[in-house]
Amino acid sequence: MAYRAPKGVKNYVDKKAKIGKNVRIWHFAYVGPNTSVGDNVKIGSLAHVDYNVKIGADTKIEGCAYIPPLTVIGRGVFIGPGATFTNDPYPMSLKMVGCTVEDGAIVGARAVVRPGVRIGRNSVVAMGSVVTKDVPADTVVMGVPAKSAYSRKEYDRKKAEWES
Repeated sequence: MAYRAPKGVKNYVDKKAKIGKNVRIWHFAYVGPNTSVGDNVKIGSLAHVDYNVKIGADTKIEGCAYIPPLTVIGRGVFIGPGATFTNDPYPMSLKMVGCTVEDGAIVGARAVVRPGVRIGRNSVVAMGSVVTKDVPADTVVMGVPAKSAYSRKEYDRKKAEWES
């Protein structure tokens, strides 16, 4: 079934993109060819999801995020506004490598991720961080360059305390 934008919404979804059920793509977003988007995904306004990208179900990509070719994003991932993934370690080279974001990870606003980096399952990248190395599962990283700060368990505890 072809994706149809809500009436009045202007965005571009390539005819070769595979879009799951209950996907919401907001104003002025781009989804390139040969990209696969799972069920219940939300892609925010002005986000750019390039070609040959894989996005798992129940993922949310906020506005102005850039997801380059060859990126693989797992299920239940959150990518904050303005987050930028890269795929060319030596611009402009003829060879590119994608980033991988495993299930349940969080990438904060304005974070930048170096080509080829793997963000582990249930890990968190703090806003504004520059990720130059793989992030282990269940780890929170922050800073420039991003370094391990504490565990996901501690993050969840702090979040719960904040919300109460």
